[in-house]
Amino acid sequence: MSQGASAEGRSTRRSSRVVVLAAFLAATPALAAYDINGVALGAHEKEIKKAFPSAFCKPLEWASRAADRRCDDAKIAVGGVDARITFYLRKDVIQAFDLRFDTKDLDAMVKFLKSHYGAPLAEAKEVSQKDPKSGKQVYKARWEAGNDRAVLVSQLEQKRSQLTVSRGDFEEEIYRVR
Repeated sequence: MSQGASAEGRSTRRSSRVVVLAAFLAATPALAAYDINGVALGAHEKEIKKAFPSAFCKPLEWASRAADRRCDDAKIAVGGVDARITFYLRKDVIQAFDLRFDTKDLDAMVKFLKSHYGAPLAEAKEVSQKDPKSGKQVYKARWEAGNDRAVLVSQLEQKRSQLTVSRGDFEEEIYRVR
């Protein structure tokens, strides 16, 4: 085999690997940043205002290392489900967001999230730990990618369900008293 043919073979194998890797990444939504309607963790306030023009942004009302601003929008749609959203920013970078929606839309939201974020790392429907004798059920699903996580919790007898998406130690820091 000549050197030219050998180099050509390596080039073909390399481009084949690139194509396979690109196809894998395109088919694996969980490897992408967690987002809502194209606004992802790590984005800036101007991207929130572009995607959600009616969002109201203001300084956070308490001191926190997790965030210094918040942006709220009460009328959005995600995956065909009406919802409300709050973005939390620190130094103009989104650190977390909370999405709230009617529990009656839980199945549609779960279907959307699985298609958008991929299969959850954990998913369960269990009896409430706070009041096990009541028989009330809680649905939970969790996605993780690196230092980012998305957690969906729905108390099935309650009106509202919530998806919380955050980066790093946001959940521990946001309400910590300083």
